[in-house]
Amino acid sequence: MNSNNKDAINTFEAPKDNSASFDGMKMKWGAAFTAQYQNLKHENDVDYTANPTTPKLYNLKSGIQVPMANLYMDVQLADGIRLNVTSYMSSRHHNEFYVKGGYLQIDKLPFIKSELVDKIMEKVTIKAGQFENNYGDQHFRRTDGGQALYNPFIENYIVDAFTTEVGAEVYYRPAKNWVTMVGVTSGSIKGHVTTPATDADSGDATRSLSVYGKVAYDTKLDNDLRLRLSASGYHNPHNGGSGLTMYWGDRTGSNYQLVMETVGADVKANAWSGRINPSFSGKQTSGMFNAFAEYKGLEFFGTYEIAKGRQLWETKDRDMSQFAADLIYRFGPSRNFFVGGRYNVVNLDTQFGTAAAQNVQEVKIDRFVVSGGWFMTKNILMKLEYMNQNYKDYPTKDYRYGGKFDGIAVEATVSF
Repeated sequence: MNSNNKDAINTFEAPKDNSASFDGMKMKWGAAFTAQYQNLKHENDVDYTANPTTPKLYNLKSGIQVPMANLYMDVQLADGIRLNVTSYMSSRHHNEFYVKGGYLQIDKLPFIKSELVDKIMEKVTIKAGQFENNYGDQHFRRTDGGQALYNPFIENYIVDAFTTEVGAEVYYRPAKNWVTMVGVTSGSIKGHVTTPATDADSGDATRSLSVYGKVAYDTKLDNDLRLRLSASGYHNPHNGGSGLTMYWGDRTGSNYQLVMETVGADVKANAWSGRINPSFSGKQTSGMFNAFAEYKGLEFFGTYEIAKGRQLWETKDRDMSQFAADLIYRFGPSRNFFVGGRYNVVNLDTQFGTAAAQNVQEVKIDRFVVSGGWFMTKNILMKLEYMNQNYKDYPTKDYRYGGKFDGIAVEATVSF
């Protein structure tokens, strides 16, 4: 439950404050709004004379995107017990108001009168409900619907590790600067009591829970230098329900609209333009490693991610790897200005076949972004970026063969 303004930039897990006093239930409301203008163009190298059935790219024009908005409710229910409910008031994928999730964060157990329990809870935090899975560190820096203030760029990673699932996470802080966590969730955004589908390889027809964890070390080596390292792991051996959603859990949509989409595409139906779904809906094992360094106004944030998984109808696992590096420099009064760059690349074994004729081929997608921003106040941010994304090694009959898109985008966001 970090603040919704500039003060929360480069904040990861919410800090544990055992000394905070409780003087009755309190409620705080907040909101975040964002809107973008994009001037992007896309193209491919498909020979439509030789491949007349390959879909042609959407006739993309510049314009203002669908604005998005979030609503936050934070409640201090009891001593050491807080509630958060986040709702999307408007988003690209859902224009209607709907709830992202809600959870309890428990730092104390005042209803259990035990000195031993109190001692344990000095280093333990329990999170339970439907929440944003704490897998990796990138999700703390990504754009989430109307909340775009933490992200120095306009869009998230090409493969976006983000989802909201029902479950629980237990945090243990063994010593200063260390955070450890283990979590168990449903593995999917939606809940299901239906009969699970059968795995084509193992013949298994079960719905497994997802188990994941994280270890992070975050320290200030002196007044100017901060270093954070973290490692996360995630595993689900089988999900025969609605499918695993770790890489497809964003219900708001991409901030690049209709790029590399084909004729007939719709802003709402094709909400995740520019991103890649590895399609590990039936089985997934993955790990993410992050490094963050901050020296005065200079920041580095890096991600290396590896994953293995498949869909239920596939008989062999496929591999995915992702690398990303951000370099940001913040300057000016109160560091209200920044410039930065990002390089993001994904290598993915992609399934181009069907259950009857499986055809796996490795493809590569990379993106380069240059961005600049201005915090007019700690609640108002303007961003301008140039980006270029390329699709490589796709089959000649695929509409993404030799594909690329580039151009500029402008974003305004307000968050409080």
